[in-house]
Amino acid sequence: MTPQSTDGRSRLLIGRAVSALAVVFVLVALVIPSQLSSLTPAVFLRVPVEALLLVLLLLLLPPRFRPWVALAAGGLLGLLMVLKIIDMGFQTTLDRPFDPVLDWTFFPPAVNFLIGSAGRFVAILAVVVAVVLVIAVPVLMALAVRRLTPLLVSHRVVAFRVVAALAAVWVLCAVVGVQLVPGVPVADRNTSGVAFAHLRQVGTDIEDQRDFDRSAAVDAFRDVRGGDLLSGLQGKDVILVMVESYGRVALEDPVVSSHVLPVLSDGARGLAAAGFGARSAFLTSSTAGGGSWLAHSTLQSGLWISNQQRYRDLVGSDRVTLTAAFRKAGWRTVNVAPGNREPWPDAGFFGFDHTVDAFSIGYKGPTFNFSSVPDQFTLSSFQRTELAPSARQPVMAEVDLLSSHAPWEPVPEWLDWNAIGDGTGYQTPTYAGDPAEIVLQRDRTLVLNDYGTAIAYSLRSLLSFVETYGTSDTVVIFLGDHQPAPVVAGDGATRDVPVTIVARDPTVLSEVAGWGWEDGLRPSPQAPVARMDTFRDRFLSTFSSP
Repeated sequence: MTPQSTDGRSRLLIGRAVSALAVVFVLVALVIPSQLSSLTPAVFLRVPVEALLLVLLLLLLPPRFRPWVALAAGGLLGLLMVLKIIDMGFQTTLDRPFDPVLDWTFFPPAVNFLIGSAGRFVAILAVVVAVVLVIAVPVLMALAVRRLTPLLVSHRVVAFRVVAALAAVWVLCAVVGVQLVPGVPVADRNTSGVAFAHLRQVGTDIEDQRDFDRSAAVDAFRDVRGGDLLSGLQGKDVILVMVESYGRVALEDPVVSSHVLPVLSDGARGLAAAGFGARSAFLTSSTAGGGSWLAHSTLQSGLWISNQQRYRDLVGSDRVTLTAAFRKAGWRTVNVAPGNREPWPDAGFFGFDHTVDAFSIGYKGPTFNFSSVPDQFTLSSFQRTELAPSARQPVMAEVDLLSSHAPWEPVPEWLDWNAIGDGTGYQTPTYAGDPAEIVLQRDRTLVLNDYGTAIAYSLRSLLSFVETYGTSDTVVIFLGDHQPAPVVAGDGATRDVPVTIVARDPTVLSEVAGWGWEDGLRPSPQAPVARMDTFRDRFLSTFSSP
């Protein structure tokens, strides 16, 4: 065999291998689902209708148009593949698909999460890889479809017969509803369905903004005088505590609740011994898995803030938030947000006199994943700076507890309150299991245990804080901002979060008796459930003058 014939044979084999890879690449793009839990070998046991239509189109087009249509169709298919991958990420973390109009603002927080949990290098590497993939996938897909087009045309008769046969199979399977694997129809139209769903989302977003504008125009508390607001809480320190990712699953999943319920039981006994009572129920959050600021603003404003457009419209309005009502009524208002690493431009809208972030809180200890500040330190710092001074106004504060933020490992050790200081007494954390950045790929039982341990630490910190420092003028409302990611809460879980009000003054709890909330720190499965946007009006109506 001559060298020339050997080279020719090698080129032929390489060409066939590249063509085979192109076929696989295109088929994967067509059948890959937009939800990670559905990504199983069974998804390849389908006939994608888009493939049949694309082949038919390329065969029928005039020759001069084929290369350009092939490139355009391949590029579009590549973009849809990227969109499916992004949908997977959103479904995995936020339990919903990506909104191409409003969800771009989630990417900076995602980068911050990677920086906090895995380090700056990993975050930069992830961003670079993501950008490369967003560009490379459509380009390579366009080249793949372009490469396969001449092969189809050179076997035109065979291609027409195969398309006709598969089209008949597709129609039959669609009519009968054939599924070789449960939940995976053989007659597949997954890719076009994703495309149409996201196109419809654009129109939905436009209509949603109109609905929000109509709702936001009505505010029963906009013109209420400060002297009439919150008169039933005059002289009280009111502390609104948002416990990151504290969802209904923390009380009802057997693995998670084995960590959480003992803490609530011990806390209930300790608070009762200190003279405190409690009432609990559930609120339905406007978000799940992330987007905490949407839940916070929903609770504060009494409006359903479920996307970034609604949030932007809210902070540009004159809506009266809970905090603003307290400030109008004479309280000093404080926001303690140790996760904020840059100035918060919306603090003025929400009505905060003073804000505390990661830099001003004074923590000098080691970093713990996403949140560098242990919850016990956050509460200790708040006690020293805001509650301990004797000559002061009553304080209304929103305090964010972040030790229960994903990836839920490691959890800070427990310290005596008097030993916390500036945080230098904390030991540098070590990882008992896998690196934090792969939390979503870990065994689910491990993740459930890590989540339960983290929630238990946050709740223990809060309940011990109230027991240690609470007075007859202390009122604490604590709740979760949202359910954790589906890896913990499960696919399709409710968006319910526990909410509890704690007070030593019995008149405060008697005022909320009409809400129907249950006694204690743990709401039962039958406890009342209300949307989170109803809380503002109910709270202000209950504790303000008629």
